[in-house]
Amino acid sequence: MAIINLRKMAINQSGTIVAVKVGGELGRRIREMGLVPGTEITIKQRAPLNDPVALRVMGGTLTLRNNEADYIEVDVSS
Repeated sequence: MAIINLRKMAINQSGTIVAVKVGGELGRRIREMGLVPGTEITIKQRAPLNDPVALRVMGGTLTLRNNEADYIEVDVSS
């Protein structure tokens, strides 16, 4: 099991979210976007300065800022 921070994932790398380590309003917002443990994600693109990052989640595309991605841990071992 290789668990890394979402910010450190490479373009076209896939994995499964294992934890969202933030509470409060930001944690609620991240979870409402569907980024919950067990969700499969793929990194699709990064902006020229690497912020924000575009993810493929449940057939849709989301963008996250790196300060939001820092709270999400992903298992990339598969």
